[in-house]
Amino acid sequence: MSVISESLSLHKMVKKHYLSLASGAQCQVTYVWIDEAKENLLCKTRTLNNEPAGIRDIPEWGAVWNDGGSIEVKLVPVRMFRDPFTLDPNKLVLCEVFDSKHVPKGSNQRSQCVKVMEEVKQFQPWFGMEQEYTLFGLDEKPFGWPPQGVPFRRVSCAVGINKVYGRDISICHYRACLYAGVKIGGTNAEALASQWEFQVGPCEGIEMGDHLWMARYILHRVCEDFWVVASLDAKPIKDRINTSGCHTNFSTKEMRSEGGLQYMEEAIRRLSKRHSQHLRVYDPHGGADNMRRLTSNRSTSSFHDFSTDTARRNVSVRIPDHVSREGCGYFEDRRPAANCDPYNVTRALVETCLLGATGEDDDEERETTAS
Repeated sequence: MSVISESLSLHKMVKKHYLSLASGAQCQVTYVWIDEAKENLLCKTRTLNNEPAGIRDIPEWGAVWNDGGSIEVKLVPVRMFRDPFTLDPNKLVLCEVFDSKHVPKGSNQRSQCVKVMEEVKQFQPWFGMEQEYTLFGLDEKPFGWPPQGVPFRRVSCAVGINKVYGRDISICHYRACLYAGVKIGGTNAEALASQWEFQVGPCEGIEMGDHLWMARYILHRVCEDFWVVASLDAKPIKDRINTSGCHTNFSTKEMRSEGGLQYMEEAIRRLSKRHSQHLRVYDPHGGADNMRRLTSNRSTSSFHDFSTDTARRNVSVRIPDHVSREGCGYFEDRRPAANCDPYNVTRALVETCLLGATGEDDDEERETTAS
């Protein structure tokens, strides 16, 4: 293991020199896209002769898609960010994936989400997503934990080397997201000693999925530099009850306005009628991950039954205490798993809450299960 560590550290010591070399007017653009498994990210980089002024200045590119055979697909740039790893003028660009006939590939849930968000733009839907993740070493053990393991204790928002591991990673990820232009809202230690959370939002419409996926990409890249792995597994350690979610806050302009509580209550009523449909799209494995996660333990709700309350965290959907007192604001859907696709989650919320999908017999085009 020590030989592996030494070889990994070598390039980190010399990289700063090469990053300081001038590149003239040329610009490196790193294309980022979601892979065939619908939860991992891929990337590759090309040179442009000039710094792009906007997303339209970045050309489409090809890639190989390994889904039952190697085929060529198109990477279509959809949102551009600054590159915190190679610095200005270089860019990160999030891409949609299409086949040769411009049909979205299986992992491309963004394409359909864009259409739905266009239908509801008059409601001005805002989202905020709270991304939990757990750090592991290259030995596949929780980062920082001693060989005998760490007895369970709640350490959410804790301070101290005997309570939390990996704060440097959280800090560096936060700063990298700010530099890139990701709408990161905050961060905190979570209930396991090597578990953390960051929040992205508020974002309107399709922007939510774009910014969360790029924040995830940046997290994995930061972890490369620290030789650790960031896991979005919904139940990261099998023999412990701790889980990882991606709680999603949702509001419309009516909910955020005076008297908005009535609109939230109506939206939650609609959500209660489509509990099973939402769970099918709140993790990438059709609900299997949430089956392990939502056990009514440690601030989780039941997988089988919908529940809601004010100021309680072991429910499916929560209205925060301050929102209840003010009579307007947002509600929190606590069911999405850490490895959810934010395009599926936000699409399901607006379809159910704003477009009238209310039960099992809804039209297929309103079904929240991703195609």
